[in-house]
Amino acid sequence: MENIRNFAIIAHIDHGKSTLADRLMENTGLIKKGGAEQYLDRMDIEREKGITIKAQTVRMPFKAEDGKNYILNLIDTPGHVDFSYEVSRALAACEGALLLVDATQGVEAQTLANAYLAIDQGLEIIPIINKVDLASARPDVIIEEIEEIVGVPAREAALSISAKTGIGTGEVLEAIVKRIPPPKADPDAPLSALIFDCWYDSYQGVIALFRVMQGRVSPGMKIKFMATGAVYEVARLGVFSPDAMDIKELSAGDVGFLAGAIREIRDVHVGDTITTAKDGATEQIPGFREIQPMVFAGLYPADNVEYSELRDAIEKLSLNDASLIFEPESSPALGFGFRCGFLGLLHMEIIQERLEREFKLSLIITAPTVVYKVKTTKGEVLEVHNPSALPDAQNIDHIEEPYIRAQIHTPAEYVGGILALCLEKRGIQKELHYYAGNRVILTFDLPLNEVLLDFFGKLKTISRGYASLDYEPLDYKISPLVRLNILINGDPVDALSMIVHRDMAYERGRDLALRIKRVIPRQMFEVDVQAAIGGRVIARETVKPMRKNVTAKCYGGDITRKRKLLEKQKEGKKRMKRLGRVDIPQEAFLAILSIKEE
Repeated sequence: MENIRNFAIIAHIDHGKSTLADRLMENTGLIKKGGAEQYLDRMDIEREKGITIKAQTVRMPFKAEDGKNYILNLIDTPGHVDFSYEVSRALAACEGALLLVDATQGVEAQTLANAYLAIDQGLEIIPIINKVDLASARPDVIIEEIEEIVGVPAREAALSISAKTGIGTGEVLEAIVKRIPPPKADPDAPLSALIFDCWYDSYQGVIALFRVMQGRVSPGMKIKFMATGAVYEVARLGVFSPDAMDIKELSAGDVGFLAGAIREIRDVHVGDTITTAKDGATEQIPGFREIQPMVFAGLYPADNVEYSELRDAIEKLSLNDASLIFEPESSPALGFGFRCGFLGLLHMEIIQERLEREFKLSLIITAPTVVYKVKTTKGEVLEVHNPSALPDAQNIDHIEEPYIRAQIHTPAEYVGGILALCLEKRGIQKELHYYAGNRVILTFDLPLNEVLLDFFGKLKTISRGYASLDYEPLDYKISPLVRLNILINGDPVDALSMIVHRDMAYERGRDLALRIKRVIPRQMFEVDVQAAIGGRVIARETVKPMRKNVTAKCYGGDITRKRKLLEKQKEGKKRMKRLGRVDIPQEAFLAILSIKEE
């Protein structure tokens, strides 16, 4: 156990986390130089977006300068705020962390959020400044930022590297061995192991990634998952180095995976504790909680014939992602589909892309909403995550909406525009700090619903891409909210309805009606697009009908001949308006996501 080192890499998106992992594996001889880039990012979508979605582990053998052989366990974790719970569980399985900061960008939101998670867990932090070979690198300023913003001593401790070219990566391995402490645990105590990720394999069932906190585990042992009480026998035990490799035993301090013919993924939770079925540990490892979805949206097939294919695809995807919650729902406008719960907007985007790529589906996604708490006049408290499920206004005592605490990192010159944006989104300013290197950190309390619509895109536009955002959930607060309905030719389209603040309802309704008007193709009859609150229409747009030139055959003659033909056409248009059915394109649903973009 003295020769084991467990560590993670903390970094913002595009700061070089996966590239550094590649160099560490090359230096320890696990992969060949010049091989596949971002080796640990196995999914195409991870490589394209430059993010890590699923945690990976790799066991690296390393002979240090002191002549001893060490085992280095790298736990490669997601970096995005949507997956902060998984990150916290992965960090709980480590004794140290590499704090990786881009020498051109500096400390950003996710760097800071995950660094605080690591500090709270009591991990040893090694600051590393990456991309020092670039002409725009500012290592001295970045060292000041790390000390001032993160609060980690960096002047003497920071390592300067270039993960792309390999400069300084050998020193990183030596620093891991010297600075990160070995695990402290009792291998002879009852088994206690922490699960920090899991997925479903169609041949082996659920595979759990875990760190043994104390005791030992071996194939054939009966184990129990403490959160669910499920008991299974370990069929396979192994480590990734970097490919899967079977092993006879894992003891205190080791990181590995197990499979045990577990067919129900709901039995295995990230953050749960594994122990032996008999005479095992009696206390769970602290920090476990059930994952709660933050954002809800409806998923519908573009063609209703594909409903069964969508159902099968979501079920298969949920086996690999236990945080995806779904239930069937139907809509008069869109037919049959599913109401899905996601960890955040990035999680929703990833699920949508995976469904469309891996299962070749064409989807319609309704506007994302959050969970509202509605207290009725009868004293009941309802949780509403679909606007169409909101009770009538006369039955509502008050509505509470979730708030978040957002931390925005930005260069100083963009502060004015970002302050205006946050106040427009009903934000409450909490803090504003100026730091070294012309950096500013703004802290705002914001309604989560306002952040879902177009906040992130506007933030990037105002700051020319330099601002970064991180947030954590707060409590619910009472707000004057109403349901905004969209009617097409008098028929409400429930999939286009949304819950908005009363003061912004008119503006939102007008903008939304105008956007939907632009994307609905012209018909042979007039199409009315209305925005309404209850029975009161607050905005209206009209899609003019296409008109055949019925007077083309009249060459001269009395004007009454033309008028007669036009009147006949007009009467026909009225009948068509009464009987016509409008096909609503996918762009109408996307229009909700980009309100007031122009």
